[in-house]
Amino acid sequence: MFQQRTPRRRSLPTLVVGLVVGALIAIAVGVGLQMGNPFATTTIDHSAPPILLDLRDLAEYHAAQGRFEVTIDQEHDVQYLPAAIAGERVQFVAVASVDAVVDFSHLGDGAVVFSDDRTSVTIEVPTATLGEPQFDRSLSHVMNRDRGILNRIGGIFSDNPTSEAPLYEAASQKIADAAVATDLLVTAQANVRAMLETMLGGLGVTTVDVRFVANAASVA
Repeated sequence: MFQQRTPRRRSLPTLVVGLVVGALIAIAVGVGLQMGNPFATTTIDHSAPPILLDLRDLAEYHAAQGRFEVTIDQEHDVQYLPAAIAGERVQFVAVASVDAVVDFSHLGDGAVVFSDDRTSVTIEVPTATLGEPQFDRSLSHVMNRDRGILNRIGGIFSDNPTSEAPLYEAASQKIADAAVATDLLVTAQANVRAMLETMLGGLGVTTVDVRFVANAASVA
C-alpha cells in the first residue's frame, strides 16, 4: 500500500512576519529616495582664511618707490673775516630713494572677513607710510668744497675735517619733505589694492573691498 504525502504549508505567523518586513523595507527605500540619506553628514568649514597667513608672510610690503636728487649748498661764514681766510662753502649732490610701505606683519584675525559663500571679502590693512630715504652712495658726492686758510690749518688737527654726515642729514630731511609732497602714498595704496585683488582672484573671490585704516594692525 502506498501512503499519500500531504504538501507542506507555511505557518501563518511566518508568512505574516515576512510580509510586514518586506513592506517596511519598501517604505524605507521610498522615503530614502524622496528625502535623501537620513544619515548623511553636513560639512561646515570653519577654516581660517588662508589669505591672512599670506599677508602676514609679506611683512613689510614695499608698494611704491620714489627716487630723488637734491643739491645741498651750505656756507659757514666767520664774522669780520673774508671767506678766503676763514669759513667754508660746500655743494653736495644727494641721490636717494624713498619707499612707501604697508606693514602686514601684525594683522589680527578680524582683518580679513569673507562672505558666507567665499566670493567676496573685506580686508582692513594699515595705511601706507613713507620709509627713511635710502641714499645711493655711489652717486651722492661733494660737487665742490671751498675752505678758508684757517679752516685748512685747523683741519690738520681734526680726525675728519670734511665729514659728509651733516650733508647727508640735511639731504635726508629735504628728500623726506619732498616725498610727502608727491603721490607716493596714493600710488602705494592703489598697488596694494591691485595686488590683493590679483591674489584673491586666484582663490575664486570676485569682490575685494580693501580698506586702509590707521589701526588695522590692532584688529583682533
